[in-house]
Amino acid sequence: MITGEIKNRVDSIWDVFWTGGITNSMTVLEQMTYLFFMKMLDDSQTKKEANAAAFGTVVKDATFKKGVWHNPDTDRDVEYEKLRWHIFRNLAPDEMYRIVSKDVFAFIKNLDSGKQSAYSRFMANATFMIQSARTLVKIVEGIDSLDMNNRDTMGDVYEYVLGKMAASGNNGQFRTPRHIIRMMVELMQPTLKDTIVDPAMGSAGFIVESAKYIQENYRQALLKTENAAHFRNSMFHGFDTDATMLRIGAMNLMLHSVENPDIAYRDSLSTDNTDENRYTLCLANPPFTGSLDNGSVSKSLLSLANTKKTELLFMALFCRILKTGGRCASIVPDGVLFGNSKGHKSIRKELIDNQRLQAVISMPSGVFKPYAGVSTAVLVFTKTNSGGTDFVWFYDMKADGYSLDDKRNEISENDIPDVIARFRNLEGEKERKRTEKSFLVPVSEIRENDYDLSINKYKEVEKVRVEYEKPEVVMSRIEGLQNEINAAIAEFKEKFM
Repeated sequence: MITGEIKNRVDSIWDVFWTGGITNSMTVLEQMTYLFFMKMLDDSQTKKEANAAAFGTVVKDATFKKGVWHNPDTDRDVEYEKLRWHIFRNLAPDEMYRIVSKDVFAFIKNLDSGKQSAYSRFMANATFMIQSARTLVKIVEGIDSLDMNNRDTMGDVYEYVLGKMAASGNNGQFRTPRHIIRMMVELMQPTLKDTIVDPAMGSAGFIVESAKYIQENYRQALLKTENAAHFRNSMFHGFDTDATMLRIGAMNLMLHSVENPDIAYRDSLSTDNTDENRYTLCLANPPFTGSLDNGSVSKSLLSLANTKKTELLFMALFCRILKTGGRCASIVPDGVLFGNSKGHKSIRKELIDNQRLQAVISMPSGVFKPYAGVSTAVLVFTKTNSGGTDFVWFYDMKADGYSLDDKRNEISENDIPDVIARFRNLEGEKERKRTEKSFLVPVSEIRENDYDLSINKYKEVEKVRVEYEKPEVVMSRIEGLQNEINAAIAEFKEKFM
């Protein structure tokens, strides 16, 4: 759990960036990520060196070797020792700035071996943006006391920084609210046997929360070599078309002990993505604001939903990339639930008739404020390729624990615990009335309604008869009040005028 002291330190670092002329929150996060990585490399080797000294051995696969490193950017040799955080942090400001901006930054850009590859392979187009030695010194001083070997604390620190990026109002679209991500992970309950994917990963929030869930619920099982290897190397997969987000996501995963995830630069909807029947769990909030050129889209996706709308194509993608028996929870705009186009209807028909659609959780429109007021829902389904939808569970979420205005202040009303509890006991939902927050609808009724999945199509509203007083009674009361007012005015005039 991140302490108030660490939050204050991070806030101070953030302020230094702003006063130093870097005011775009995405750039602040990116530059902070570079410095975190520099310190992580040194802290990790320092720990290895201490262990090696204690056991009388040598450090294997050292990041900072003996001798010199050749900087391809400047065509000069630099001693490895000078590239280490605990060395350059004590240099004079101008010397530190020269070493970090010219040599250390080039070093991490060209570092592409070992467990660092998940982060460093996305560094090719990275740019060092800190413009002054004074600013760099203050940032290094702020970061210096953070222990990069303490992954629990550093994971919390990074999530706090991601939260500041969203709260600043810039690039907040990249971050699905953490509590919504956690709700979806709790609904799907990932296990050590899962192979998890997010085809539009952004800052890797879904993958990180899945990793945290596994760590919390399978702590003992993760001590087994094969389970630990799967967790670090083959359980998590993520793709994005933004190199900056891939760097940020890779750092986020490293700080949560996912050291070698399969994350890559990829347009998941394009013909370049050939994944099929590969994953057992998909968690996503895919982009749903744009349209695509049909010529670049995989033909296998267009066969399920012949459309240019990304939200429909991603649903088709989930059906393709999951193994039979694989599960999916995805955020979709409400239009997916009731849209009348051929593409909208075909994807709903696919989920209901060919797969097993389990749940439609309608979320309040303020969930993504202040960045967007769009109404969204979570669709949950299992890939079967043979149908199996008998009932679909609907939940009308009214509160998510935060106010639904632009401020999004924490409040007591929160349906999320109820959503999770009821989804895990769908048998107990059979007797629920349609006037309640959640209920089951038979698939035959959904087909009769042209595969419409909007909750208002099935929810019943109780109408309560209200008896109003007769007009003459109301008028008599008004006249009585007016007489009292007149009497008070007369009394006031008599005493004071």
